[in-house]
Amino acid sequence: MGGFSYGYDQGVICLILVMPQFRAQYPQVDPSAAHYGFNTGFMTGMLLLGGFVGCLFFPYVADKLSRKWALSVAVAFFDVGAIIQTAAPNYGTLIAGRAIGGIGVGTLAMGAPLYISEISPPEMRGSLLTLEELFIVVGAILSYWVTYGTKDLAGDAAFRVPFGLQMLPATLLGVCIHFFPYSPRWLVMADRHDDSLRSLSKLRCLPAEDHRVQAEWRSIIGEIAFQQDLAGRKHPGPSGTKLELLRWLDLFKRDTWKRTVVACGICFFTQFSGINAFVYYAPTLFTSLGQDYHMSLILSGMINIGQFVGVAPAMIFMDNIGRRRMAIWGAVGMMIAHATMAGIYGAYGHDWPAHVAGGWACVAFVYVYVVVFGLSYGPLIWTLPSEVFQNVHRAKGVGLAVAISWLANFIIGVIVPPMIESIKYGTFIFFAAFCAVAAMFSYFLVPETANKTLEELDEVLQ
Repeated sequence: MGGFSYGYDQGVICLILVMPQFRAQYPQVDPSAAHYGFNTGFMTGMLLLGGFVGCLFFPYVADKLSRKWALSVAVAFFDVGAIIQTAAPNYGTLIAGRAIGGIGVGTLAMGAPLYISEISPPEMRGSLLTLEELFIVVGAILSYWVTYGTKDLAGDAAFRVPFGLQMLPATLLGVCIHFFPYSPRWLVMADRHDDSLRSLSKLRCLPAEDHRVQAEWRSIIGEIAFQQDLAGRKHPGPSGTKLELLRWLDLFKRDTWKRTVVACGICFFTQFSGINAFVYYAPTLFTSLGQDYHMSLILSGMINIGQFVGVAPAMIFMDNIGRRRMAIWGAVGMMIAHATMAGIYGAYGHDWPAHVAGGWACVAFVYVYVVVFGLSYGPLIWTLPSEVFQNVHRAKGVGLAVAISWLANFIIGVIVPPMIESIKYGTFIFFAAFCAVAAMFSYFLVPETANKTLEELDEVLQ
């Protein structure tokens, strides 16, 4: 439900941005307005900036209140933001609603994989974490076609109805999460060892006395005790805010910096591969490729279906293929797709009506790109950051990585509309270049984490 809520918000804004009713209510995002490109990008990006802020405070809440209660706090922010967006009478109020909702979306996007990574058995962790991306895509597909169905409603109901519906899955998550066990690792960190054993037994569907449960439980206790002792010796004096700041800085110490670089790098390159340029602005991009208004809406609705086609098999085979190979070859595949689109656009984009086949070839490579993304970086952004950090650093490490993702996403949301207007096919060259860098980054720095316990990964990442 956390991924579904995030995906719903992604899918809903894509079509709402081009609704005549929406542009009439908020004239700042009408193409005839001064600074239209910036206004559109800023309005889209405020949700992403809110997500960045949310990821920075979520780790503290997750460590203090538990992963479960932190998700409930995130849902509260999400719902308040959704209410404001639904009722917003003007552009400024809409911006505020998207920023507040973004805090909730950002923390949900971080909190769900954090919780999943800590309760999953090693052999299923990759597949379960990939569910986050799968449900992001499902949420985006559903919200897009719901909005497509409301686009012909009279007046502002056309966009207010889909804005309001986003509260349903988030609220369901906020309620249902309390029927699930606490994270055994969080319980150990909270010095609740007996509760941790009961939780682990429930999660593994085995008696607490079972030797497999006992072995995993002792491994968790031993690793967390070691890390807490190490952290205590690092910072024996400070407390309160100063200690909290020092623990954030620990992410950049010699024994942790590689983990931080890998997690933040994957999150950064996921966004700068260009996926959300298509998710947020697909109708505009397809129009720039020579498609008419109605066809661009249909093609835009197929974007996330293409992602689903990639993510579904990735969920099944991810633990067999391995994270490293997915990162390297996924980046190479996306680079080729972007470069091909740039070449076709550069050759024929000056006169699409005379080169209809060229326009459709460009559209085809959009879907090639989207499927490759779904097979690789789509699931990796939720898997790797949750795997590479030690228990005592995981909440803050994942928080920082996802915050980097939201910040990069915000930048993409703001810069893409002006880029499409000004440099046209250069937009695809821009993303191809970042995909090339991502391939090199993955080759030299990304480790293989598949089929290892979170404690065994410490040996890989020393």
